[in-house]
Amino acid sequence: MKSLTIKGTKRVGLTKQELKKLRADGKVPCVLYGGKDNVHFSTTALELRDLVYSPSVYTVNLDVNGEQHQAVMQDIQFHPVTDKIQHIDFLLLQNNKPVSIAVPVTVKGSAEGVKQGGKLIQKMRKMQISALPANLPDAIEIDVTTLGIGQAVKVANIQRDNITLLDSPNNIIVAVRTTRNVVEETPAAAAAAAPAAAKPAAAAPAAKPAK
Repeated sequence: MKSLTIKGTKRVGLTKQELKKLRADGKVPCVLYGGKDNVHFSTTALELRDLVYSPSVYTVNLDVNGEQHQAVMQDIQFHPVTDKIQHIDFLLLQNNKPVSIAVPVTVKGSAEGVKQGGKLIQKMRKMQISALPANLPDAIEIDVTTLGIGQAVKVANIQRDNITLLDSPNNIIVAVRTTRNVVEETPAAAAAAAPAAAKPAAAAPAAKPAK
């Protein structure tokens, strides 16, 4: 999985007044948990931009007062009115301990059902997985090349080495649905294919009387 670095400063106080002052100064309070002691720190919204406002998922190298911590973002809170980042929780990565995280779903190929007039519907944009830090993927790639009209790929159809999928096995990830055009063209095509013999035969000319 791709990684980026975020620099932060340890927080001295943990009071509501201190939180209010941090946010007034344009900073975001954060906490790193999962180790022996939680690490409370703050960083700037600019430092968090590439992590938060991106479709990609990253592991994070947290540089807090020169101390390095490998982590992943676990939870984020936004202000209900301004939509500014209010708080972020990070989870410490440990080489021998699986971590749960949501990763993007990417679609590969051109579905056969789409070529026949169907429509590709992606129901899941992210999947929840569990894996050791070394096995965390950038994304779960789904090949839809052979997917026909009315067919779907479910979580149960996906298998990845060293990764546990946490979503319900019956959840549909991607499917090809019938479109209105396909439904309307079917009876039209059947009518066009009807044999000419189905039409009433022309009456045979009457025989002339013998002279």
